[in-house]
Amino acid sequence: MADAGRVVAGTARGIRLEAAPEGTRALTDRVKEALFAALEAAGALRGPFLDLFAGSGAAGIEALSRGAPAATFIEKEGKVCQVIGENLRRAHLEENGHVVRADVVSHLMGGVPAERTPFAAAVIDPPYGDVIIEHTLELLGDDERRWLADDAQVVAKHFWRDDPPERAGSLLRTRQRRFGETVLSFYTRQP
Repeated sequence: MADAGRVVAGTARGIRLEAAPEGTRALTDRVKEALFAALEAAGALRGPFLDLFAGSGAAGIEALSRGAPAATFIEKEGKVCQVIGENLRRAHLEENGHVVRADVVSHLMGGVPAERTPFAAAVIDPPYGDVIIEHTLELLGDDERRWLADDAQVVAKHFWRDDPPERAGSLLRTRQRRFGETVLSFYTRQP
């Protein structure tokens, strides 16, 4: 079994996660620590968490482990969705995790159902070189689709040469942080 790292903190701390099939890039512990320190400082783990292009589910599982009340994982590949389900079981967090097999853009175009609470935080982690980040940010930042709560935090993980927009709808980029080839771009919803 390939390894996708471990859960860094919280109730599932130390649990090793199974990697998704090839073609996905796992979050390193260093990137996870920086990402979640920022989300926790902003209070973004008090509400539901959205893991887009979920891969192994490491981001959403880390959020659940650190106290997020729920996490939704959007991933289009069936085998990868099975890995997310297995990782949720491994971390004993399956009760609060919801795996959706769907194309991220198609799913986001539908908007949030009226009965669902908007997300307090989201992570966008498509394959490097995929130009989908900008469109994904625009859909999340579209207030009429109601994906995000007021002051929601969105983090896009991308290759250092890619530069997502400073603004996408109601999302404003507040900072970027580089880790080798990887950059985290942090956005805050400002309705």
